[in-house]
Amino acid sequence: MNVSAAARRSGLPAKTIRYYEEVGLLKPLRAENGYRDYSDDDVHMLAFLKRARGLGFSIEDCRQLVSLYRDRSRTSHDVREIAVAHVDILGEKIREMQAMQRTLKTLISACHGDHRPDCPILEDMAGVLQPHTH
Repeated sequence: MNVSAAARRSGLPAKTIRYYEEVGLLKPLRAENGYRDYSDDDVHMLAFLKRARGLGFSIEDCRQLVSLYRDRSRTSHDVREIAVAHVDILGEKIREMQAMQRTLKTLISACHGDHRPDCPILEDMAGVLQPHTH
């Protein structure tokens, strides 16, 4: 099947499918005319990649997961280790986002949101330090 059909069946944009091929996650056969010819197995792998990326795994993690998926002599321990490391990364990202949220809430509460031009939000982004008044 062509890339459009593979995109429809996998739920991924054609551009993403071509990117996955470019980075070596997928290698469809080529028809005699040189066009990509995606198999049912390719579509299954695209669905696998869609789910893995949807869970936030990096391209490199996906490369390892695809390799393990294809390796019938794999150990579940190896797969679990990738997932555990990813959960740690997600936890760190969550903490970073919570810190961003707290900062923005503080800045929003400091902003009058009126007709005046002074804005603590923009000043913070610009790195302008406000003098403290006592």
